[in-house]
Amino acid sequence: MFLNKLHISCLFFFSTLLFPHSTKQSSAKAASFIYSGCSPSKYDPNGPFQNNLTPLLTSIVSGAAQASYNSYKSGDDSSGAAAYGLYQCRNDLSSDDCSNCVQSAVSQLNLVCADSFAASLQLDGCFVRYSNEDFLGKSDTTMTYRKCSTSRSDDAEFFRRRDDVLGDLQNGVSYRTSSSGTVQGYAQCLGDLGAADCSACLAQAVGQLKNACGSALAADVYLAQCYARYWASGHYFRSSADYSDDDIGRTVAIIVGILAGLALIVVFISFLRKTC
Repeated sequence: MFLNKLHISCLFFFSTLLFPHSTKQSSAKAASFIYSGCSPSKYDPNGPFQNNLTPLLTSIVSGAAQASYNSYKSGDDSSGAAAYGLYQCRNDLSSDDCSNCVQSAVSQLNLVCADSFAASLQLDGCFVRYSNEDFLGKSDTTMTYRKCSTSRSDDAEFFRRRDDVLGDLQNGVSYRTSSSGTVQGYAQCLGDLGAADCSACLAQAVGQLKNACGSALAADVYLAQCYARYWASGHYFRSSADYSDDDIGRTVAIIVGILAGLALIVVFISFLRKTC
């Protein structure tokens, strides 16, 4: 009887690892992968940069439980091994969802950009970036990601509603949502951008949406310090049928899922050997 109960408890432990029932749907959506970027240059895992990066990422994870944005520096500039980083959550996330999202982003970043001197990862609800070069507070409107839906419309009413939304988003500061008819959207700037720089960044993002995505019923543009997105009703959720260039995102998500599953299996086997 004792052994049966022990095996049941082992199986329950494993199932809770693989299927955390308490996870909220909003957290899952916030943690949906959008893009990542990794520098080709790698650091020594036992070197001085790693010694600064580890506490930096720890600070990022712990900070997300307290605020929706923060930036950090770890190490001395004169050493040449200092690490710089930041995180930002979408302003409509709860503190718990923000914390969970950033934890997920850091975990994925360590997998997809292992030992990279610079890396960034954007999830639906949060963004994490670090580098061995000081990028904090420096203007940067480089486009990091763009996606246009394959579904399109030539309806004049759609264009009018879309332009109303984008015009409203362009005037936002930090985080802004907008809707007009069946079209909705939101935009956000990094937390350290002033009003003028935020507006300038969003103006460029909106220009990219219009020029590059044209009549697309949904579109996202992410620049280094801001992003803007819009969608017509029924076209918000990402799917392989509606988006043309999501292969990388899906592949990375699959890889991360497989690696996480293998890690859990190793933990479970070790647990069984010790207690079962």
